[in-house]
Amino acid sequence: MPIRINKVYTRTGDNGTTGLLGGLRVGKDHPRVAAYGCLDELNSAIGLGRAAVASDRKIPARDRRELEIRLREIQNRIFDLGCALSTPAGKAWKDMPLPGAESVAELERSMDAMQRKLKPLNSFVLPGGSWPNAWLHLCRVECRRAERLVVGLGRQEPVPPEAGRYLNRLSDWFFTAARYAAMKAGAKEHLWEFALRPKGGPRPAP
Repeated sequence: MPIRINKVYTRTGDNGTTGLLGGLRVGKDHPRVAAYGCLDELNSAIGLGRAAVASDRKIPARDRRELEIRLREIQNRIFDLGCALSTPAGKAWKDMPLPGAESVAELERSMDAMQRKLKPLNSFVLPGGSWPNAWLHLCRVECRRAERLVVGLGRQEPVPPEAGRYLNRLSDWFFTAARYAAMKAGAKEHLWEFALRPKGGPRPAP
């Protein structure tokens, strides 16, 4: 699909509407706009994650390159997904690009490879410890938020099933990649130290 951007501002959105692919105009607070807008936020967060990984010289060069390639691939698939979500229901065209079963399988293969090098967890992880770890965890929660909005949109209008499947797996990938980046940099991974109430003490309020 050829794209040409000659002028950034159009003034057509000054009334609080925006155009979907095909020309249909809807409110900027429409659930479809909220869903693909959240994907745009996620893509920007991934860009920060890429920059953080590239600048962390404690991560071996080979691992930095592999993460860079993977993150850039994910950014492209997020654009594919945003294109599909910005298309009105029933207006999808043949061979519309979508991150399908192979994209999901590739995320799973990547996770499995990283997971084999990580220590098992016995508690939840606190994001942080290194910039790549923190940014990739932010990508994880942005991805979950996008997934929630896509699920909500799907309750009102048809949504490609590939969307929810890919975002669900992608959030897991970011979690694993955040841990992997920290491990490769030798950064300390902080775990949730849950508060234990004193024996016989009052229970916390619900």
